[in-house]
Amino acid sequence: MKRPPKPLGFADPGARYRAYKDEVDGAIRRVLDSGYYIGGPEVEAFESAFAAWSGRAHAVGVGNGTDALRLALMAHDIGAGDEVITVAHTAVATVAAISMAGATPRFVDVSPVHLLLDLDALDDARTTKTRAVIAVHLYGHPIDMDRLSAWCHAHDLVLIEDCAQAHGATWRGQPVGSWGRAAAYSFYPTKNLGALGDGGAVTSDDPALAARVRRLRSYGWDAQRLSHEPGINSRLDPIQAAILRVGLEHLDAEIARRRALAARYTKHLGGLPLRLPQVAPEAGHAWHLYVVRTAEREALAGHLRAAGVNPGVHYPAAAHQHPAWHDGSRLPVTERACAEVLSLPMHPALTHAEQDRVIAAVRAFFAPSEETR
Repeated sequence: MKRPPKPLGFADPGARYRAYKDEVDGAIRRVLDSGYYIGGPEVEAFESAFAAWSGRAHAVGVGNGTDALRLALMAHDIGAGDEVITVAHTAVATVAAISMAGATPRFVDVSPVHLLLDLDALDDARTTKTRAVIAVHLYGHPIDMDRLSAWCHAHDLVLIEDCAQAHGATWRGQPVGSWGRAAAYSFYPTKNLGALGDGGAVTSDDPALAARVRRLRSYGWDAQRLSHEPGINSRLDPIQAAILRVGLEHLDAEIARRRALAARYTKHLGGLPLRLPQVAPEAGHAWHLYVVRTAEREALAGHLRAAGVNPGVHYPAAAHQHPAWHDGSRLPVTERACAEVLSLPMHPALTHAEQDRVIAAVRAFFAPSEETR
């Protein structure tokens, strides 16, 4: 009896290890043989390589992407009594980092086309307590950074880029993460550049800021391990740094693969009553996720699961709808998106045959004659 094909998930973090197994195993052995198990040359080498790749002078490895945002805020002395403008349609890590720094999130709605920070809503959101904006490049599509950076500069606000989903994205050819005073990256296993565990980084062109993040990630220590200010414990593990160095060598090729897969989806899903992702002319999309929208989201998701395709939902509830951050905000575009978004399988190891299974299943839902609905 023929076995049914393996279910397809929206991501496959183990595929990177399988693809580069010998390189990853060698990198891990190198760390184990080195005797450096906290910090050390592997972390420093990755920081240098990632800074160069991301277009920044400095990169500081930290424990995870949430801490990267938190430390970027702390390094700017943003905390109690301050407000930080951001979106509610994001991973809750963005908002958790603001709370962990002691500040208060100030939510704005997203634009209806790209589901990114609505730049027309910024003036109404700004108050006398506003100190910063966290720009989330959601799904891999960059925000209009010309306009946002100009607005932040005009109002003397700190601009921090949340690049957790946007490794490799650009705006007018300039890498995301290179516009604000600092940028935060996550290396969660499913990211475009993913570790085999947790990891993150803060990037900046400001040497003083980078030095302060380095202190804050280790209790505020100086070279003599004296804490001159309170810090936290959030250091990038050297084994993960070594694994990330391997991934970084293949990252440009993997992003190119993501773009090719996205183009195939857009070509073969066109014409259906399904809202496909749009790309601004100035944007270089990194395609962390391929997110479609439909009012029949739950029915489509159930149909796909029955066909052996396990989609994702990013995100079923916006941050302002979580009890932890419920503040009475009314964000109609965000709330509608949360009821409609569906992430189709998108990762570099996805084969055309597997993608064709996804496409056929989606098309069958909207055209039952192609397959029993």
